[in-house]
Amino acid sequence: MKKNFILDTNVLLHDPRAILKFDDNTVIIPIYVIEEIDQFKKELSDLGRNARQASRYLDDFREQGNLGVGIRLPSGGILRVLFTSKRISDEFVRPQRTDNLILAVALDVQEREPDRPTIIVTKDTNLRVRADALGLKAENYEAGTVSIENLYSGSSELTVDKEVVDQLFQKGSISFDFESYAHKLEQENGGIGEVAGNLVRNGNGGLFQPNQYVLLRDDSNVNHTALGRINNDVNGILALRSLNGNGVWGIRPRNKEQYYCLDCLLDDSVQLVTLVGKAGTGKTLLAIAAALQKTLEEHQFHRILVSRPIFPLGRDIGFLPGDVEEKLNPWMQPIHDNLELLMGLSRADRKAGRSYRELFEMGVLQIEPLTYIRGRSIPNQFLIVDEAQNLTPHEVKTIITRVGEGTKLVFTGDPYQIDHPYLDSQSNGLTYIVTRFRGQPIAATVTLYKGERSQLAELAANLL
Repeated sequence: MKKNFILDTNVLLHDPRAILKFDDNTVIIPIYVIEEIDQFKKELSDLGRNARQASRYLDDFREQGNLGVGIRLPSGGILRVLFTSKRISDEFVRPQRTDNLILAVALDVQEREPDRPTIIVTKDTNLRVRADALGLKAENYEAGTVSIENLYSGSSELTVDKEVVDQLFQKGSISFDFESYAHKLEQENGGIGEVAGNLVRNGNGGLFQPNQYVLLRDDSNVNHTALGRINNDVNGILALRSLNGNGVWGIRPRNKEQYYCLDCLLDDSVQLVTLVGKAGTGKTLLAIAAALQKTLEEHQFHRILVSRPIFPLGRDIGFLPGDVEEKLNPWMQPIHDNLELLMGLSRADRKAGRSYRELFEMGVLQIEPLTYIRGRSIPNQFLIVDEAQNLTPHEVKTIITRVGEGTKLVFTGDPYQIDHPYLDSQSNGLTYIVTRFRGQPIAATVTLYKGERSQLAELAANLL
């Protein structure tokens, strides 16, 4: 049965293409929504951009006919712009409020077409509750969101014969028939199984994801294991790189996920890395350590660029004085802390005036404000974007499309710690990248689970 979908303002401000995503159903935009969108179109923000784009889409459809009567959408549905003289002042104190006018349109449509379900689509929780109180069905707009529970982790565990583990240690790489392995699990378990279910088919027909990390476990000895990375070039699994005694700038991995991180961060063939994990798992520290190794020791990159979205935790303290670098200092303090740890500065060194600023003066490190990144081209640099969960999908696209030849891009973040008022754990830029670049041979994702900052920090992350 075809349905009538009434779109709220926040849906179009979140996704201007939402009007195209309801298949062959009727999409109705109350005229009050357009009036509300008009108030945002002059803003120089993501909301302003989306407001202008939504207006352009509606104007393009207007040229094809009368929006009041209805315009045929490419999906086969109908687009209509409606208003109503119906009011719901008996139920609400402020009948002219935009939300109430949208509810009035929905009630009017429901009364006129009782044989078709009428559904309000909104990201406003309170509006959905109020719609329910009036006998209207309401749903959240979920297109483009990713369930955080189903987010691609970037790693799996495989139970194999003892010989497979030994061969990976001895040869450094092995061929592996993932499809036969999946069929074996299916026969043993009566289904494809959780592990094989994570190894979905890629474009080449294989049952694996390029650059997915695996823990191979001996089926006869659970303590006999090997770490590897799925690699198309060897049509199987590649052993992880070995680290020297000092690790990477004095940092050695404390768990297998950190080992996965350093492997993809140090591999030049992996151009895009996403590190996902809760506070204290070492995402930023590992990214900066690898950047210093590749830039200062191996001279693979000309410079390290580091950036973070500017969103305060709690109340903001207002405008900050100084030039761009001075304004960014409070936001970049976590980066500075990690740099000083990696530089191994003693108390005597600090008294002598040594600090992370030496890297700035050498031209090795540069802070990059995301505000001014549009239009840039960034070649041969190691770019780290910290706290990427506070970026929108549009912003991460803008950043990635700035990358020039020879540049490595690393996004780090925790989808559960979002300060952006219009994002959540399912619609932020970090989870968007993980999902869209899953299976690409130049990208890798690692999810870190265990906090290594301190016992207290780990306990707080788990309990609070």
